Amino acid sequence: MLEAWQLALLAGARRATLATIAADGRPRLVPVCFAVASDARTLVMALDEKPKRVADPRELARVRDIVRDARVTLLVDRWSEDWSELAWVRLEGRAELVEPGAGGHTEAVELLRARYSQYMAHALADRPVIRVTIGRVVGWRSA
Repeated sequence: MLEAWQLALLAGARRATLATIAADGRPRLVPVCFAVASDARTLVMALDEKPKRVADPRELARVRDIVRDARVTLLVDRWSEDWSELAWVRLEGRAELVEPGAGGHTEAVELLRARYSQYMAHALADRPVIRVTIGRVVGWRSA
């Protein structure tokens, strides 16, 4: 599904922009940390302990959106003043909340901790994660 250059772009990106659908139909965008699973058909995002307006991560707007409408899009881009280096990948799919103890949760936490050393100090094992099954990939690169 993902071409080699798209996988390389995702591997080098430190963040993506997640788009969910708000209750009134508006797109809701938020920057996220992510990891691509070894099957390259799913990716995961933490609901980490960085300060947020709500204590329970299940109350986050993006989580409420996903529970109501699982359709999501992630955008990863590479910007450069040298326009021959520009590239982007848009991943469209369906998201789900994966609770601690559920299938795939431990693997998601391991992927995220391997990618972001900051997560070693977070209690990710005690918090749900978001898992996205990729349904469509669209991308562009200059070169």
